[in-house]
Amino acid sequence: MNSHQIIHPRSLMLMALLCLGAVFLFPLWRINLEAAQFPGGLELHIWINKISGSDKNIIQNINILNHYIGMQPIQPDSISELKYFPIVAYSMLGLGLLALLVNKAWAYVVWFGLMAILGALGIYDFYLWLYDYGHNLDPTAPIKIEGMAFMPPVLGEKDLLNFYVKSYPHWGGLFLGLAIFFGALAFYWKRNSQNKKHPNIYHFQH
Repeated sequence: MNSHQIIHPRSLMLMALLCLGAVFLFPLWRINLEAAQFPGGLELHIWINKISGSDKNIIQNINILNHYIGMQPIQPDSISELKYFPIVAYSMLGLGLLALLVNKAWAYVVWFGLMAILGALGIYDFYLWLYDYGHNLDPTAPIKIEGMAFMPPVLGEKDLLNFYVKSYPHWGGLFLGLAIFFGALAFYWKRNSQNKKHPNIYHFQH
C-alpha cells in the first residue's frame, strides 16, 4: 500500500475543520506586559470574539495605564472585528464541510486559498488596529513624550517606556495555522491521487 492510499484527503480536511473550530475554544493571540510594578506581568488575550486576560480586571488595569500616556481605551464592544470574525469562521467551517463532501482537489484548494487569504488579512487588520492604538494619542494626556509612539509589536518583543511587551500567537492562533496547513495537505494528497488514477493523456507512444 503506497502513501497516497494511507493518507486520506477527507481525513486531512476533517483535521483542518477541527483545528478551525478550536479558535472558539482558545485565544488567538496574547500580549504580555512586564514591569517591576506588576509582578507576573499583565497578559491580554485576544479571542476571535472577545478580549480577556490573565485576570478579570485586565482591561480596566490596562486602560488606566493607557490613560496617562494618551492611548485609547480598549472597548471590546466597539471592536467590529469581534462581531464579524466569528461569522467568517462559521462560514469557512460550512465551506469546509462542503469541500469534504465534494472531495475534489479544486474544492480543497479553494478552501485552502480562502483560509490563507483570510488569515493574511486578519494579521494585517491586527497590525492596523495596533498602529492606531499606539499612534492615535490624546494630546491632553498627563504624560506626553514628543515623537513617542506606543504601538505594541504584532509579533515579537520590544520596550515601551518601563514595560517590556511580548506579542505572540496563543493556542487559537496555532490551531488556525494548522487548519490552513491541513487544508493544503488535503489538496496535495487529493491532487496526487487523481493524477495517479488519470495519468497524462499527452503521453507520446513510440
